[in-house]
Amino acid sequence: MTYLPADFFLKDALTVAPRLLGCRLAVDGRELIITVTEAYRGESDTACHAHHGRTKRTEMLYRRGGYIYVYLCYGIHSLLNIITGPEDEPQGVLIRSCQGAEGPGKLTKALGIDLSYNGLDILTTNRINLWKGPECVFDTAPRVGIGYASKEDQLRPWRFIMKGN
Repeated sequence: MTYLPADFFLKDALTVAPRLLGCRLAVDGRELIITVTEAYRGESDTACHAHHGRTKRTEMLYRRGGYIYVYLCYGIHSLLNIITGPEDEPQGVLIRSCQGAEGPGKLTKALGIDLSYNGLDILTTNRINLWKGPECVFDTAPRVGIGYASKEDQLRPWRFIMKGN
């Protein structure tokens, strides 16, 4: 299997998100295929955590592409994101679903991903691996679970769903 190169993650979230579909995500011998992703793009995106600027919580979003951003949702679910783009341009991709783990909380639970993964570099860590998958045909849809965002940002078709999933 082929690891994704560093420059893969330095691209815009809207480029990386669909290209992650079909990739293999592995943690401690458990491996799942990514089937749904969502893009979040910077301070102007009211659905992105960086919308209110740089804070202790959002600092990870300002790193260069390839870092892992894990945050706690509803105080119980660790959600997995991969930072994309150049340093100081906050954006990332939420891994929303994998085959056999439908939903971002279910997938992190299935893989044992918790807040200790926050800040790892996907290019150098051995705790989590990501391998290139086949090019996938996909559909787009609005992102979900972002009722706090502007109506315009809620309607953006930035959720990418592998066809046949």
